[in-house]
Amino acid sequence: MDRFSNTIFRKHIALPSDHGSWVFLFCPLLIGLFAGGRWTAASLCLIIAALAAFLLRQPLSIVVKIHSGRRSHRDLPTAWFWVIIYGMTSFLAVIGLILLGFNNFLILAIPGILVFSWHLYLISKRAERRQAGVEIVASGVLALTAPAVYWIGIGSYNLTGWLLWLLIWAQSAASIVYAYLRLEQRQLTSPPNRRTRITMGRRSLLYSTFNFMTVIILSMIRITPPFLPLAYAVQWFETIRGVSNPAIGVKPTLIGLRQLAVSTIYTILFIVTWQR
Repeated sequence: MDRFSNTIFRKHIALPSDHGSWVFLFCPLLIGLFAGGRWTAASLCLIIAALAAFLLRQPLSIVVKIHSGRRSHRDLPTAWFWVIIYGMTSFLAVIGLILLGFNNFLILAIPGILVFSWHLYLISKRAERRQAGVEIVASGVLALTAPAVYWIGIGSYNLTGWLLWLLIWAQSAASIVYAYLRLEQRQLTSPPNRRTRITMGRRSLLYSTFNFMTVIILSMIRITPPFLPLAYAVQWFETIRGVSNPAIGVKPTLIGLRQLAVSTIYTILFIVTWQR
């Protein structure tokens, strides 16, 4: 039994190694659930399907790495075990959605399959690291769970679901770009001058400022709730702070934890202000 446990229950194969990615799954799910206002059996099926598909990425990536000669074949049985577990769990949850009459939502899985295939291809070519563009697109795919669970909650389809998707994806993109900025700042040996700091952080400032100002305008013309800009002010202020105070020598773990805190506050504020 101990030998079986040591072979099968390996955390680095069963669970994603990039812990910060969890927020890009749970943020849209939680926002969609609360915005929809009603939790149903179909909501549970969707959450299980999304979670299982998200977890499937890690063992399947290990399988690709093994066949690309990047890992030992000793990990293959464990990786395939978790591929089957997560794959079957997701499949059964999808069957539940179909039986409950929500089979039309399955079209939202197509972008996820395409992006995931792209990710696996990059892994096979040893080119998956530092791919901000791929991560931004992937976060947009995960954000599709927000409108899906929202539509299930309200029991019908409307354009508000797509608005939720765009709002959440915009925040995810700003978060990813900012994280890359902080990692880039780690390589500095001394604090740069003001002009250099702004140049380095230009893209991050552009993303967060665009999001903040856009939501302010949407709230002013009553497309979004009046206090929703508060949620986007969090990333905006954090970006200004990060540009002004480079993360020289800061450990990546600390950078990730701080951004996780920012994303968590954003999610809570979004849920609270959306109800107002």
